[in-house]
Amino acid sequence: MRKILIKTFVRDYENARAPSVRLGYGRLSGVVGLCANLLLCAAKTAVGILCGSIAIIADGVNNLSDAASSVVTLVGFQMAAAPGDKKHPYGHARIEYMTGLFISILIILIGAKLLLNSFDKVLHPSALDFTWLAVVIPAASVPVKIWLAFFNIGIGRTIDSGALKASGIDSRNDVAATCAVIAGLLVERFADLPADGYIGCLVALFILVSGVRLATETADPLLGKAPDPVLVAALERKIKECEGAIGMHDLVIHDYGPGRTLASVHVEVDSRDDFLKCHDVVDRLERETGEEFGLSLVVHMDPVDTKDPLTAEMRARLEALTETIAGVVGMHDLRIVKGYAYTNIIFDVVLSPECKTSKETVSALIDADIKSIDPNYFAVINFDMDYSNI
Repeated sequence: MRKILIKTFVRDYENARAPSVRLGYGRLSGVVGLCANLLLCAAKTAVGILCGSIAIIADGVNNLSDAASSVVTLVGFQMAAAPGDKKHPYGHARIEYMTGLFISILIILIGAKLLLNSFDKVLHPSALDFTWLAVVIPAASVPVKIWLAFFNIGIGRTIDSGALKASGIDSRNDVAATCAVIAGLLVERFADLPADGYIGCLVALFILVSGVRLATETADPLLGKAPDPVLVAALERKIKECEGAIGMHDLVIHDYGPGRTLASVHVEVDSRDDFLKCHDVVDRLERETGEEFGLSLVVHMDPVDTKDPLTAEMRARLEALTETIAGVVGMHDLRIVKGYAYTNIIFDVVLSPECKTSKETVSALIDADIKSIDPNYFAVINFDMDYSNI
């Protein structure tokens, strides 16, 4: 069914990276979710009012929040597809993240309201006017919600959309909530226990927890979360395989929304190579990575002297030393500047964000080791933080 809908309503659906195709997927998901959830909400709310069940009404309102989420998804995808302008040169794709955050806040507010109503039902229980329709309607919604979960998660994976994946997970969680409502109705019918208010509280708490979790997930990209380790590893592999590239460091990835990723990296090249040859290496890397990974990469060239024996010896020694210091993940940009009275050993040390060793301690350890070679050697260290491999 999902494939049929995609082939019917999404033009050029196989080219999922294209902004227009991504918008088509987002529209389809929003319309399908809106129609399905409005029908479920209407049916459950009507049955809940008919038999006086706060739990069924809560489940119906939960579907209404899902319908509202679908509306926000539709609007969000439409706005996120807008091209860059003077005030927003990198486009508006982050609106998709803001959409997800808005949906999460809406879910939390609805969950809080339902929790208050359900708690009032616990304090003031009233008998249900039981009807098997109250069981049949929620039960019939379960396969619909299961299908919606697979539908949204599948599309979310296709276009790498956190908002749609979250919608799919929310639909999957709704199945558990609906099953709890059905169980509560049967308990109240056959065990004669006032379970409706308690089940309503459980459903409301479930909605609240879901909303908080979704808010955390959707806020992360807006705050600037660490890049995807899979993307980082793929970029490192691509760069290191490029002929003429000796090494790389200082990889920084900026996420401006789905399909709007900018990156910069320092690539080490042989300082004795022809400058134009090195420039061709950089141009090729920028072009090929953009085509392969769908991002804009800027490469900075760092010349490395591979023929100087002292530089090679010092590099090997420093690499071996930094491997033994807890929290230090590497070093780069080694330069040796010789003077009349002393020699500066200039380089960068890369620290993990979780490094517990102070910079002063790291500097002291390295400087002591360098001076053991020659008292006139002085370490000039610049510290970098590595957020690419968290």
